[in-house]
Amino acid sequence: MIAVGDLTVEHTVDPVGVGGDPRFGWVLRSDVPGARQLSYRLTVADRDGTVWSTGRVDSERSVDVAYEGPALKPLRRYAWTVVVTTTAGDAVASGAFVTAVTDGDWRGALFVAGPPETIAAPLVRTAFEIDGEVDEAFLVIAAGGLARVELDGRPVDDGVLGPGFTDYDVTAQYTVVDVTDRLQPGSHALGLELGRGFYGMRGRNTWDWERAPWHADPCARVLLVVRGAAGERVVVSGPDWRTASGPTLLDDLYAGEDHDARRERPGWSTPAYDDGEWMPAPVVDGPRGRPVPQRQPPIVEGDLLEPVSVTALAEDRWVVSFPRVIAGWVEVAADADDGAVVELRFGETLRADGTPNYDDEKGYFDGRFQTARLTLADAPVRWHPRFTWYGFQHVEVRARMLPALRARVVHTRAPRTGSFSSSSPLLDTLHELTVRTILNNLHGLPTDTPKYEKNGWTGDGMVGAEMMLLNLDVHELLAKWSDDIAASRHGAGAPEVIAPHGGWHMDWSPAPTWHSALLLVPWEIYRQRGDERVLADVWADASDYLRFEIARAVDGLSDTTLGDWVSPETDAGGGNAPEDTRIAATAFVIAMCDAAAKMALVLGREVDEWRTAASAARRAFVREFWDADSGEVRGVGDAGYRQAHTVLALAFDVLPEADRQAAADRLARDVVERGHHLSTGALATKHLLPQLTRYGHGETALAVALQTTFPSWGFWVERGATSLWEHWREESRSRGHYFLGTLDDWLYADVAGLSPLEPGWRRARIAPRMIGTSLARADASVRTPYGELSVAWHLEGDEVVLACTVPIGVIAEIELPGLHRRIEAGTHEMRARRGTAVLAG
Repeated sequence: MIAVGDLTVEHTVDPVGVGGDPRFGWVLRSDVPGARQLSYRLTVADRDGTVWSTGRVDSERSVDVAYEGPALKPLRRYAWTVVVTTTAGDAVASGAFVTAVTDGDWRGALFVAGPPETIAAPLVRTAFEIDGEVDEAFLVIAAGGLARVELDGRPVDDGVLGPGFTDYDVTAQYTVVDVTDRLQPGSHALGLELGRGFYGMRGRNTWDWERAPWHADPCARVLLVVRGAAGERVVVSGPDWRTASGPTLLDDLYAGEDHDARRERPGWSTPAYDDGEWMPAPVVDGPRGRPVPQRQPPIVEGDLLEPVSVTALAEDRWVVSFPRVIAGWVEVAADADDGAVVELRFGETLRADGTPNYDDEKGYFDGRFQTARLTLADAPVRWHPRFTWYGFQHVEVRARMLPALRARVVHTRAPRTGSFSSSSPLLDTLHELTVRTILNNLHGLPTDTPKYEKNGWTGDGMVGAEMMLLNLDVHELLAKWSDDIAASRHGAGAPEVIAPHGGWHMDWSPAPTWHSALLLVPWEIYRQRGDERVLADVWADASDYLRFEIARAVDGLSDTTLGDWVSPETDAGGGNAPEDTRIAATAFVIAMCDAAAKMALVLGREVDEWRTAASAARRAFVREFWDADSGEVRGVGDAGYRQAHTVLALAFDVLPEADRQAAADRLARDVVERGHHLSTGALATKHLLPQLTRYGHGETALAVALQTTFPSWGFWVERGATSLWEHWREESRSRGHYFLGTLDDWLYADVAGLSPLEPGWRRARIAPRMIGTSLARADASVRTPYGELSVAWHLEGDEVVLACTVPIGVIAEIELPGLHRRIEAGTHEMRARRGTAVLAG
């Protein structure tokens, strides 16, 4: 039997709002061992008939098959069909997609805003008629800021906090929604509530969002195209739309929201509502950036959590606690109490007096922080914030009467695509906390703490990209963010350390450790997903930046303001490790040069420039920092032996090959001398366990992973962590940060044994490295572009038993003690005598 499924267009099932050059993909499944694709035939059609057909293509390609037909029409539904011929027979399947505004014609739609005096979340609306039956209808929403959209009194989709955030002077995202099933002949109304987001923030903050070059009050542009028997009907935003102030009195991503239920306007987005007292909506310029369809999935509501405890602090004060740290908001259900105020203050931890810590410890903001205020009305109120999210586990409630609260998790829709488990409860817990914390930081881009920052720090996302892609469907989110990083250059110099960037006055240059995200994140996407286009999209900016970085090196060595951040010795509020920052900087420049050479090969570009630069930087590094006699990488001003120096030198193959084992042995000795503790921060922690394992010190790596005293991941778990922390210390500012959780990469690649040998997992390695340690079993799965690849191994006496499932399109190299086997698609089981040694790389 053979079947074809999981049809995607631009890595999404049946997407609405794709560009004019889509790529197609599919997954094959068969119960015939070793089945292979031989050819495919792909056809695209619209309601008028076939638009394009590939004819028979003799190829095993089933990922990112590019559309090469005539120009696709804007806002049009297309069907596509793929017929696949395999060694196990033929299979056929069909999918659909809807194009975006591919011709750039918005049919006269203009950006409109709220009343001039409105300080928060104005309402805008219009009513319209539909004559005749509707065949298809597509709603396009662009915004400066955020837009909550209703059609006839109901949300148009399940997305929140959209459209996505960008540098609005470069690009401005818009969303497309299929509303065909929502429109019948008769009267209808569209209503938008506009939030400030990063575009219109008013409160002072340390990142200067309130004075970004594109800063303005929130606005929106709307285009509705309806097609049916009566022809085409178009509804566009303009001065004929009506606007009024809404019930939201304050919305700020950091300060929070205020809502007055007495000011609500029931039915305001329905056709029967009388908007005669509303004013004409002012027409405004809107974002200057190029309109682009939102490629990343929407932010959506997730799990709903009930309180685990309610503690009374006083007659009118309570603390409501939830099972874990989350990013999101609370849903409030309050009885009628006209004019009474419910104040909510959100914190991830509790102070000594039992109240949530909602402090702005570093003075990032003016005035309030992590707060919501709800003014009740003369009827019961059901409410939650709409234009911000909070990082919290505990909520302090100040009110005359305690309302009912439930916590709602909110993050980008990112289904789990990977899994891991083992015989170690601690490793399993750490894996779960890692994935949970990543999700808490996915809000259109990978963010840096949902409580304090909500910014896309590039170094953070760079170290986290691999584990994000292993665990979650974040392909398009990271591809979009790669564009943000490139855009932050504005065509010259280095990218910024946060992306998108709004003109933050603080100068972090030089910071190649963080800037490396411009090359290393796209390369990781390519490595995991095989997406060549993401490399092409950033190449001009990436190569230009790297030349700039190489040129400002001194005697072949680079430096950085951001080194191995939050190593255990540093202040709990953050800081560089006490070591020579030139070592990390130069190592990352070498890593970027190597990545550029590989990218150039893929893109058909010249590679010698990057290979030459990498060789020169390696020579300078070894000359300045490597001591072959002691096997140590040393810098000026180091506080003793620095694990990070050696870890990065090994991870990026900086040292001469003949010296690497000695360096790894010295590293392992330091770890043991520290009682099997690490001393690394955000940059080097990712590579510590893999490099120990690579050079034959798997037992030492495992001992670090299972450590429960400071500094360690187990130290967090022993202290009740429900997510990952921003620092190894218990005084860590944030309890919602993923960048020290990168041991998860090691869990997949070395404990379970899964890693890609070719981009997109076309060839995969299955090589568990912890056989012979205290671990008795491990299993993991990843969703490759070709389908799910899984492995499970366990011990039976002196044998290791390994079972794996390999999808069609993937070749796997199995490595076990005394066994090396190449296998094709199917389910396989094999045994090997395990011996006592850990298999070295």
